[in-house]
Amino acid sequence: MNFFRGVISGQAAGPQPSGAETIQKLCDRVASSTLLEDRRDAVRALKSLSKKYRMEVGTQAMDHLINILQTDRSDSEILGYALDTLYNVICNDEEEEQDESEDENAQKQADDLGLQFTDTFVQDPEHVTLLLTLLEEFDFHVRWPGVKLLTALLKNQGPQIQGIILVSPMGVSRLMDLLADSREVIRNDGLLLLQQLTKGNAAIQKIVAFENAFERLLDIITEEGSSDGGIVVEDCLLLLLNLLKNNSSNQNFFKEGSYIQRMKPWFEVGDDNSGWSAQKVTNLHLMLQLVRVMVSPVNSPGATASCQKSMFQCGLLQQLCTILMATGVPADILTETINTVSEVIRGSQVNQDYFASVNAPSNPPRPAIVVLLMSMVNERQPFVLRCAVLYCFQCFLYKNQKGQGEIVATLLPSTIDANSISAGQLLCGGLFSADSLSNWCAAVALAHALQDNLTQKEQLLRVQLATSLGKPPVSLLQQCTNILSQGDKIVRRGSKVQTRVGLLMLLCTWISNCPIAVTHFLHNQENVPFLTAQISENLGEDERLVQGLCALLLGICIYYNDNSLENYTKEKLKQLIEKRIGKENFVEKLCFITKHELYSRAAQKPQPVFPSPEQMLFDHEFTKLVKELEGVITKAVHKSSEEEKKEEEVKKTLEQHDNIVTQYKELIREQDAQLQELKEQVACMTSQNEQLQATITQQQSQILQHKDQYNILKLKLAKENQGQSNSQGDGSQVNGLQTEELTQLREEVEELRKQHSLLQTQLGDKDALISSLKSGAAQTAEGPAGGSDDTELLQELEALRSQVQSQSTEIGQLKMERQDLLRRAEVGCSDTLPSSDSSLDAAKMAELESRLGAQTSEMERLKAEVKNLSESRAELEKRLDSTTSTVAILQTEKEKLQTDVQESKKEQDDLLMLLADQDQKITNLKKRLKELGETVEDEDDLDTRDQTDDDDEEDEDED
Repeated sequence: MNFFRGVISGQAAGPQPSGAETIQKLCDRVASSTLLEDRRDAVRALKSLSKKYRMEVGTQAMDHLINILQTDRSDSEILGYALDTLYNVICNDEEEEQDESEDENAQKQADDLGLQFTDTFVQDPEHVTLLLTLLEEFDFHVRWPGVKLLTALLKNQGPQIQGIILVSPMGVSRLMDLLADSREVIRNDGLLLLQQLTKGNAAIQKIVAFENAFERLLDIITEEGSSDGGIVVEDCLLLLLNLLKNNSSNQNFFKEGSYIQRMKPWFEVGDDNSGWSAQKVTNLHLMLQLVRVMVSPVNSPGATASCQKSMFQCGLLQQLCTILMATGVPADILTETINTVSEVIRGSQVNQDYFASVNAPSNPPRPAIVVLLMSMVNERQPFVLRCAVLYCFQCFLYKNQKGQGEIVATLLPSTIDANSISAGQLLCGGLFSADSLSNWCAAVALAHALQDNLTQKEQLLRVQLATSLGKPPVSLLQQCTNILSQGDKIVRRGSKVQTRVGLLMLLCTWISNCPIAVTHFLHNQENVPFLTAQISENLGEDERLVQGLCALLLGICIYYNDNSLENYTKEKLKQLIEKRIGKENFVEKLCFITKHELYSRAAQKPQPVFPSPEQMLFDHEFTKLVKELEGVITKAVHKSSEEEKKEEEVKKTLEQHDNIVTQYKELIREQDAQLQELKEQVACMTSQNEQLQATITQQQSQILQHKDQYNILKLKLAKENQGQSNSQGDGSQVNGLQTEELTQLREEVEELRKQHSLLQTQLGDKDALISSLKSGAAQTAEGPAGGSDDTELLQELEALRSQVQSQSTEIGQLKMERQDLLRRAEVGCSDTLPSSDSSLDAAKMAELESRLGAQTSEMERLKAEVKNLSESRAELEKRLDSTTSTVAILQTEKEKLQTDVQESKKEQDDLLMLLADQDQKITNLKKRLKELGETVEDEDDLDTRDQTDDDDEEDEDED
């Protein structure tokens, strides 16, 4: 029956099913099967067919595979198969590219397939979010294919995937967790994923950086062996370059995090540098690029200066200079190191000064600058190396007037040393050599020594050159113009465009903004005719650039002319141009410079990078000079003499105003400086005051601490002394106890007892004194020493006062009676009374007057007595106050003595307790000695012996 079925099925089957039909059946099985095992087998089969039938699987199975990712989250195996299948469909792997390399159309079609399937997958952003969620799975069979799939998606549609990940919650953080995976395969592929993720997206770069990426990547580089590491180090460095390049925020974060200091160990090289592996060369090249990214001239000046400072302080620049002067370093690493050192020192005075002090390890030692210049003017050296040396020399002189002066000084007659090779000699040798590239490099290097430095331009005019024997020396300026102007001998040898362009750039830089140099140039009668002839000729395409530079040189002679030479004033030179060349033609030739293709390329960045030596024509700084002078020269040529006079007047007026403004500015600066100095002095004094206050506070606290420590140590020492004295035995040492110390302790206790008794006696005496003083004060308060009583005095005083008052009343009555009698006497005189009555009245009157006089004298006596009693009372009150204060003082002293007595009692109690403890210890020790069989005398025996000894001594004394 089975055989029959096989035959029937074989006849019915006919040809084998195609790949598309098989894939369709597998897709139906994935969609319709209820058992997880069936779906898993179907997905496994799709994975095996995905490379051969990439288009069919991608077209028919993608939706089913995405559905598997959504529904079968619990089974890691089926998830791994689905992710691998999607990766095979979307990724353009190398093997497929190699197999289809013969057919370009097929290759293009394969690339289009990857983009097509990527677009299909990304149509719904939730698919990417789902993939990010799957990356949280720790299972290797899910996480690794998920990482590879997301990397392939980023390669095909980077910006779109970056946007989805950026808005996904914790999307970047999930990817950063891959770097912490202990499985190196996932970690390494995670590096590749982050490389694709951070390309060209500053926002993601910032997020990755603030997810502690720098720390993790530098740790991985260190673990892998730094420059000696493998491909993983290269991937880490590429990721670091992505994060830092053109991203000022990340660069600042890298610097502030002190990660520059961690780069120094990368560049430690040994004495033997031969046999470097290709991977080490690649790693070190990327490390040097990473340093250059931090100090690139395109960065902000402040950030670049800060990084340069950090690199010098941590020793990174010194390490790079060591590589620079080392032997056996590969040429491309040496070239990149020169470029790196160039940008580390560019514009940094401290770094430039250090570089000037570096010497090559030769005998005798030569400055590194001289050794590098020797390579630059040597035509046998590689072109890229010579360009790097020129860039290094330019960066060394950039904004470095001190370095410019040192280079020019090596050309002056007074400083030339015939026994050594100087930088100036090498530049002059290169300037007039037969190699056109050396001519150009030397001319540009010398032009940088004069850049924006009027002093050195004037100093260079003093340089004299000996051309041949028997002829007088000529100036360097004259020699340069001779090479340009002489047509038979020197010109043909140095008439290459590159040489002439270099010399013209040097002359333009030299005489610009230097009227003295312009006068020296015009003083040679052959220079102006040569320039006008060059500009007016109709030459080939190659010579048009030389014509433009000649027009620029002649224009500089017009613009910076001080009219000191009558034959070549500004006006005469303009008339010459108008007659010989024509103003329009002159301007056209001048404008040709900026239209040149190589001019635009050189103006982009300072580093001289050229594909071939023939294209090395323009210098970056010279392009700035041309841009600055082109417009002003054009205006100067077209201006009339009247306009120039007006402009000169306006310039003079402006200069006067500028001088006035400058004076005021200087005054303001001086005042600001004085104010700043005063502020600094105030701040300094304030800080000194605060420091002194803090010092005083600290010293006070230290004094208190020392007092506490002294007291504690004193107590400890006392306890230790007591413990040592209480731990002594009888006659010999028994467990550290000695009888002598015990006896000393007893004597101290007896002495303390005597002191206590003495203090108690003194206290009793003082108590008796206080009592006697109190009783004396009470007696003093009761009356005087003679037994008089204050109360009685007061009563007597009151009685005297009442008596005085009664007598005063009586005197008043007598005065009234006297007045009455006088009135009656007057009346009696008017009447005729008998003589007997008048005599009686007169007698009575006399009696009354005598009584009045007696009372008056008595009253005066009583007043005096009252005054004396008042004075006596005041004196008694003063004595009472003095006695009261004496009592208070004695009471205070009594309290103090009582306090001393209490403290003495407390100390005595402590000593008694200590003595009791020691007695107990001695008793215990004696018991132990008795138990051990030792003969120990009791204290009673010792007392008896002591008493006997005392009696014997008394008997001896009596005898």
